[in-house]
Amino acid sequence: MVLRDRESKPMRELDLERYRARYGLQAVLLSNLAITVVAIFGVWRLDGDKSVIIGVLTAAFTAVSTMTTAYLGIKAVSNTAKAMAQADPTRRDQSPQPATPQTPTPPAPRNG
Repeated sequence: MVLRDRESKPMRELDLERYRARYGLQAVLLSNLAITVVAIFGVWRLDGDKSVIIGVLTAAFTAVSTMTTAYLGIKAVSNTAKAMAQADPTRRDQSPQPATPQTPTPPAPRNG
């Protein structure tokens, strides 16, 4: 009997989705943490210039919210598309049939 370890088996689709979700979320969280650290350091170094501090905080908030929203939006669309594909397995198995063009009938000749 030959025993195969987990690495030698092909990765299952469910495992792949878990890795994508885990590392995608981890990338977003680490990026948000880096943006927050840079914003805090920038505010600390500005020595109370309120107009520039507001600009730095606004830019940091915009970057964090945009990145988080983009990740969640892409993940939601991906999950919806996957659910739709699993709900209708015949849809992806059938190749689209080309529409046969209808030949127009010529107009009747006029007598007269």
